[in-house]
Amino acid sequence: MARRYDSRTTIFSPEGRLYQVEYAMEAIGHAGTCLGILSKDGIVLAAEKRNTNKLLDEIFNSEKIYKLHDDMACSVAGITSDANVLTNELRQIAQRYLLQYGESIPCERLVSWLCDIKQAYTQYGGKRPFGVSILYMGWDKHYGFQLYQSDPSGNYGGWKATCIGNNSNAAISILKQEYKDGETSLKDALALTVKVLSKTLDTTKLTADKLEMATLTRENNKTKIRVLPQNEVTVLIKAFEKEEQEKAEAAKREKESEKITKS
Repeated sequence: MARRYDSRTTIFSPEGRLYQVEYAMEAIGHAGTCLGILSKDGIVLAAEKRNTNKLLDEIFNSEKIYKLHDDMACSVAGITSDANVLTNELRQIAQRYLLQYGESIPCERLVSWLCDIKQAYTQYGGKRPFGVSILYMGWDKHYGFQLYQSDPSGNYGGWKATCIGNNSNAAISILKQEYKDGETSLKDALALTVKVLSKTLDTTKLTADKLEMATLTRENNKTKIRVLPQNEVTVLIKAFEKEEQEKAEAAKREKESEKITKS
């Protein structure tokens, strides 16, 4: 009879793997896409909205992007109910730090604190790993603008641009080619976000109701976290479509001129 090494989070397989953690990572691979891009003057977070029911009240519904405190927000990919538990924990950690020290918690400190909790759920029996990965965008006085990603295993890392969720590998491949370190402005980051998502989402045409986008900037020595309204997202999508159309027309003219010179 085969041993079931995946029956508990605390059992290692003979290869030294924790299958429950890997199953959690696999669940995130099928979740809605989340994308983060770090620019020199801000950060962009974007997320795919899977539930686009017209009867939902948008005022009360924020499916993927959560504000944690004045200097930090996050986007989630995976089980939304798990995400709600973790975002509430993040907010409590941030508020306890603010009460104790009188200043906002440093970004990496908040991320590592939550990752300690996530790691504990892979170590003790009777629990399962949280089925959610999180992208964090934030600012602090130590390192400025920062983008982090954390996984169900408790691992986390800082990124310049990254993607989690469905088709994340394809998105990261495009980001590697298109992202310019140190040169990307917030405007460029927004345009790149739309470009990547339009090419990786499982949809024939990208529309504003399928996206949630948020930016984090600094104005008058204060952090400003802003969720983009649908009309601004529509403008970004139309600008990308116009650019793609102009490129296609230019390529077509070039082919025609080549045919003429050959003939």
